[in-house]
Amino acid sequence: MASEASAERRGAVRRTTAETDVEVSVNLDGRGRAEAVTGIGFFDHCLVALGYHAGLDLVVRASGDLQVDAHHTVEDVGLCLGRALGQALGDRSGIARFGWALLPMDDALVQVALDCSGRPYLDYRVAAPQPAVGQFDAALGREFFRALATGAGLTLHLASLAGDNSHHLLEAAFKGAGRALAQAVTRLPGRPEVPSTKGVLEA
Repeated sequence: MASEASAERRGAVRRTTAETDVEVSVNLDGRGRAEAVTGIGFFDHCLVALGYHAGLDLVVRASGDLQVDAHHTVEDVGLCLGRALGQALGDRSGIARFGWALLPMDDALVQVALDCSGRPYLDYRVAAPQPAVGQFDAALGREFFRALATGAGLTLHLASLAGDNSHHLLEAAFKGAGRALAQAVTRLPGRPEVPSTKGVLEA
């Protein structure tokens, strides 16, 4: 059972389309060992930061039609990561369910709140004063988190409270999401049930 302390909470997803080939594996009970190779440097940096601050072991391998742009790769990585998280969570029994973070990074301050609700929803209000960070289109931050919420069945709210540097704002969003996720998937001692008065959380 997913609620047993000895159970490994792992997920792995491989998705291949005409646009991308993405492979993601996660271990919720890891040590924050994360690696990502997508061909998009800043995105890799943010994925590693998310995994590290979530305290999960994460491996992402992706190739895509970057000659078009990075949209398909970023979106499909988010979807596959979400699905892998959903696999690892199973019926979501025994977890805290909710997580939140207020993450500062220099000028940036980003607030994240997360519910492993089984109901995908994203409210994304992270500013991006500069339209790109390196080769990463800042608008793709929203697309990643939308796909992540959809794949994992998360209710996810992100909002920037301060900041004028897109690099700092986006990186703070990924780190904050990691911290919120770490809190939400924590096992609660003595509480093996599904954390809902309905008795079920469905992705």
